[in-house]
Amino acid sequence: MTTAVEAAESSLLWSHESLGLHAIADSAGSVRLGAPGQDWDSLLPLVEVTATGHGRTWSGERFIDTAIGARLVYRDQETVQEGDGQERAGQERAGQTGQKGDGQEGGRQRTTIRLADPVTGLVAEITLWSRPGAGFLRSQVRLVNEGSETLQLESVSSLALGGVLDASGGLDDLTVHWADNDWLAECRWRQAAFRDRIVPLSRAAHGHEGRGCFERYSQGSWSTGRHLPIAALTDRTGRAWLWQIESSAGWRFETGEREGAAYLALFGPDDAHHQWRRTLAPGEEFTSVPAVLVRAETGGLDAAFGELTAYRRRIRRAHPDHTALPVIYNDYMNTLMGDPTTDKLLPLVEAAGSAGAEVFVIDAGWYDDDAQGWWDAVGAWDASDRRFPGGIQQVLDAVRKQGMTPGLWLEPEVVGVRSPLARTLPPEAFFRRGGVRVTEHGRHHLDLRHPAARAHLDQVVDRIVGDWGVGYLKLDYNVNVGPGTENGAESAGAGLLGHHRAHLDWMASLLDRYPDLVLENCSSGGLRMDYAQLAVAQLQSTSDQQDPLRYPPIAAAAATAAAPEQAAVWAYPQPGFSPDAIAFTLTGALLGRIHLSGFLDRMSEAELELVRSGVSVYRSIRQEIADGLPFWPLGLPSWEDAWLAHGLRGPAGTLLTVWRREGAGAYDGGGARTLPIPHLRGTDIRPTVLYPVDADASATWNAAAGELTVSLPRVDTAVLLRL
Repeated sequence: MTTAVEAAESSLLWSHESLGLHAIADSAGSVRLGAPGQDWDSLLPLVEVTATGHGRTWSGERFIDTAIGARLVYRDQETVQEGDGQERAGQERAGQTGQKGDGQEGGRQRTTIRLADPVTGLVAEITLWSRPGAGFLRSQVRLVNEGSETLQLESVSSLALGGVLDASGGLDDLTVHWADNDWLAECRWRQAAFRDRIVPLSRAAHGHEGRGCFERYSQGSWSTGRHLPIAALTDRTGRAWLWQIESSAGWRFETGEREGAAYLALFGPDDAHHQWRRTLAPGEEFTSVPAVLVRAETGGLDAAFGELTAYRRRIRRAHPDHTALPVIYNDYMNTLMGDPTTDKLLPLVEAAGSAGAEVFVIDAGWYDDDAQGWWDAVGAWDASDRRFPGGIQQVLDAVRKQGMTPGLWLEPEVVGVRSPLARTLPPEAFFRRGGVRVTEHGRHHLDLRHPAARAHLDQVVDRIVGDWGVGYLKLDYNVNVGPGTENGAESAGAGLLGHHRAHLDWMASLLDRYPDLVLENCSSGGLRMDYAQLAVAQLQSTSDQQDPLRYPPIAAAAATAAAPEQAAVWAYPQPGFSPDAIAFTLTGALLGRIHLSGFLDRMSEAELELVRSGVSVYRSIRQEIADGLPFWPLGLPSWEDAWLAHGLRGPAGTLLTVWRREGAGAYDGGGARTLPIPHLRGTDIRPTVLYPVDADASATWNAAAGELTVSLPRVDTAVLLRL
């Protein structure tokens, strides 16, 4: 280990050439992280912490410039080489599962730098994971109270750095990017000039920093109910800094100007925004949520999201679904809508098998035997005798007979207020605040830290998977229960984080017992779409959007929130749809994971054949999806864009989906649009229409300019191309 004396003599403690970052110590042992060549004062302390009685040195909306952060001094450090998968999300010291990730190669480096506060005795260990030559840095902070007094933590940074870009390098040229997220309207990326959000304040005139920042944060138990925990800074030269916070229980990021340079600070839950406070008695410890920063020197957001996609594949739990990518049929969307019965399902099972589906999921309602409805009576998850008079096994057997894996929908974390379980489970097994059980939209919320709550769900899954042979579980989450639960003296936010970590551990335990089981993460679509969940779950439902003409911007941007092979997109063709409409809803799902739905059993042979041909194309390209890196020739889509484009580039070539919707600009260019494809500039390629082959779409390539001109003669059509 390197001592404090050695650090003072040689101030460079850690560096990452690809990221353009280093950690340095001054002669007093203070350690800061940022870009080489920047002034010391523009860099941030390596860890920022607030605790009751130990706030900030400059008050405002920022959670930097903390008193504890300023006092932390270097103690020692160590660097080790690790095998892949050990840094995956969910490995927090509370609730480690130790599962191996998807990593393609070895050689990852883990550096832990230890700091200590001489006033409180608080020790901060920041662990930095990366890989030589890779453009990502993953960070997590462990706090240990080695003092004699109890501390009450109020915020802890997972990653904080300054000097990202100074004024001479172009703060005026910076753009900040973030994503709004809502029910039916996920992944809506927006951007603004950095100086529109962080205005120059003429610091020299008054001698102080600003008090504000650009921030985004979660609210309640839907981690992405307002925004994605992902954002970026870019400049005009093509450089990009992209970050992701991996938490389902509260997160916040801020960026702003400090000493003439841009800074960035990433946090899990905090007191001000999430009612999170953590009491740390002497000898106790706390580990923050993970966060990651990626950097691209050229290529802008496309290059940065390519690096983030590769990182996501490294940290998640290894699973055969990530390469098999089976076609999924789900009976819900625009079809049975939570009203399944044997008579309704059997024709759909046969039609789905004929169309090429490989998994058949019975969505909500299969347990409903209540004359008053099932919403506020769920919890036991027993199959309905009324809906399945011959038993649900009759339908599951029919699914297997078609060569498909049977799946079921569950909402495991809730118990309806009318469910007998609301009375038989102990009060401590539920979320409570102020001693009162939390109720939201007719449901109570289980606390999976309680053994009775976990034992109940284990019994449910062992029956459904172990006894019934179900191989796919869609795990939904349809209530936002606010800040969390108070178990004894803990804060509500601390209770939510504790439950969240127990929930991840429970999901991992299911996969330990049933290694081939596939878990889909859903929360009224994409309202808990984060990489705490997706490091464990295999798929992510991207939306509940039922209008096929509104889905394209969600589908096109889904790869910003999840790796393409984890991003499930609905394709719900219906009998009576025109060929263009059938192809439109299918094409949008072909570069992710198909969630096929619709009354396929009522289709004409010609309609069903158009569905079959789309599924066949998907099955022919799915191995390329598992390896592909996303790009957006027209930039990240806006909600009302008429033309949208999303592609995947990989070793086998480039795939590209282009949509043309009714709207402003739809008729410009006579139904044609030119798209820059810079990574193929100078390459002699022949664009090929993969699907639909008879929609009159065409494409021409200008190799010298690196531009593809796509013609879609009719609005509300789409095409999948191979370049």
